[in-house]
Amino acid sequence: MTPQRLWLIGCGNMGGAMLRQWIASGAIVADQVDIVNRTDRDLPAGVRQARSLPDGPLPDLVMLATKPQQLDDIAAPWAARLDGAPILLSILAGVEEAALARRFSVGAIVRAMPNLPVGIGKGVVALHSDHASDATRDGVAALMAPLGLVEWVDAALFDAVTALAGSGPGFVYRFIDALAAAGAALGLPADQAARLALATVEGAGLLAAGSDAPPATLADRVASPGGSTREGLNVLDHDGALVGLLTETLAAATRRNAVMAAAAR
Repeated sequence: MTPQRLWLIGCGNMGGAMLRQWIASGAIVADQVDIVNRTDRDLPAGVRQARSLPDGPLPDLVMLATKPQQLDDIAAPWAARLDGAPILLSILAGVEEAALARRFSVGAIVRAMPNLPVGIGKGVVALHSDHASDATRDGVAALMAPLGLVEWVDAALFDAVTALAGSGPGFVYRFIDALAAAGAALGLPADQAARLALATVEGAGLLAAGSDAPPATLADRVASPGGSTREGLNVLDHDGALVGLLTETLAAATRRNAVMAAAAR
């Protein structure tokens, strides 16, 4: 069954985006959610927030949604209270399942790596669990479904998925800014170049998402032989320049995840 009663420890940008979409989609009812935050945040009406976990029975699912560096700050006051919780879901980047299991005694641990577009139901959620039952996995996947694309991944690949999908929106936003800056360098007013770049990326992404053809084929359809698009693609493709740059980018993010994992152990 899909978890219905939730406790969230921490509810920043990512946790808040997930929560709002769950409530907006009807997957979760606001009055079934309790949040522990250091300070009150602007959250959907009906959600309860406090400085400590509520009394009473444990919920269906507890989600850890703080910074990964705060893992021990969470475990120290709350691990005993969470003893026996059915599902512990962690969105703490770089914190491995074994590190969580050493601190929390719960029924099942599931790692999740969402990205920020989950707030509009267009995100990606990568999931992993070594020991969760099929029923638990199905329930967690069903809870994540309103957030966007849900993919189960191997533990060894979780840092790579985090770099690609979790960090990916940040890299895309940087690309949009770079596209706009390049247009401004050619003489376009900066504000106009920014609007054009954003609309171009939005439209191209939507078209790619709705097409049966892979992006490489779509690029070739835009680029007629000897035309201006082909000339620009030649720059990006020369010696694998764009692929090389993005590979280096993802590798740097993956290395940082590994460092955080080592610190959490």
